[in-house]
Amino acid sequence: MVPTAIESPGSNVISRKKMAPSATPLSEKESNPVTPLRAALTSEKTPLAVRYRALFSLKHYASENPPTSDTIPAIQAIAAAFASPSALLKHEVAYCLGQTRNLASVPFLRGVLEDRGEDAMCRHEAAEALGALGDWDSLELLKRFRDKEGEVEVVRETCEIAVGRIEWEYSTQKKGERIRDSNFTSIDPAPPLAQNTHQPSIPKLQEKLLDTKLPLFDRYRAMFALRDLSSPPDLPSAVPAVKALASGFADSSALFRHEIAFVFGQLSHPASIPSLITTLSNRKEESMVRHEAAEALGSLGDEESVEDVLRGFLDDPEQVVRESVIVALDMAEFEKNGEMEYAILPDEQELARVKE
Repeated sequence: MVPTAIESPGSNVISRKKMAPSATPLSEKESNPVTPLRAALTSEKTPLAVRYRALFSLKHYASENPPTSDTIPAIQAIAAAFASPSALLKHEVAYCLGQTRNLASVPFLRGVLEDRGEDAMCRHEAAEALGALGDWDSLELLKRFRDKEGEVEVVRETCEIAVGRIEWEYSTQKKGERIRDSNFTSIDPAPPLAQNTHQPSIPKLQEKLLDTKLPLFDRYRAMFALRDLSSPPDLPSAVPAVKALASGFADSSALFRHEIAFVFGQLSHPASIPSLITTLSNRKEESMVRHEAAEALGSLGDEESVEDVLRGFLDDPEQVVRESVIVALDMAEFEKNGEMEYAILPDEQELARVKE
């Protein structure tokens, strides 16, 4: 997933991640913004980086609250990209639908999750998106795949977390929790762990993060609590929290490792660079983890040598990694140029450069 930043990553950064909800992707003069964006998103002739920008532009319209006349067409336009052969794009499509807070996205996501022939990375993202939407009516479906014998591990684990999130959303436990204010506006797979003190203990959170005896949902809660202690980057707790998060890359779960990389993409903290480069460089690592590490590095594109590192993987044997590097380099360019909104589609001159 492309990284949700402090939605505005210090702005604004692309992603599951980093698009400011107040973004106005296209000119307000555009009377029908969805049609050209849908065309850009669904065309296999459009450069991947441009399709990503179109996707996050559509996410803006799909997430408007209260809904407008563009909301449902935008959701339908996003879902139309599930027909793409690119697993990377489709998994980002599922992520964006999960961030819309609109239950009109549910049927499309259920369809992807139930399709056993679909790429596991896409099915995992669809399950996570159903959890993000808090769709109680999807609980039975998620439990079925959580408990299904022989189910792909990454899908099974994601369904476990999604069930935990939905049940928490409707629980009395939620009402009694005091959760630290977050700089991030993304709907996360699990809420940050509730803090009972004004001085949260990073070692204790790290202990929960790494405790494989705990449910994944609880470990994710520790993960997102550590994320919030890492932002803004000049917090005294930031570097220690980033280092605690990096220890999660040693976990046996590919899903868990991929979420660590995702969180680093949200944070865009320089202290995460060494562990991200190590993860991307490990050819034995699962592609869904390496791809997330590549996109996280893209959010750090204004840091020295990051672009050079990414270019070294443009010919990677794994397609999802190659494609992630293309997107990451586009994100890196965005970061370096200090653009205000990643979702704005390039003008004709910029589009020509992207196609080169």
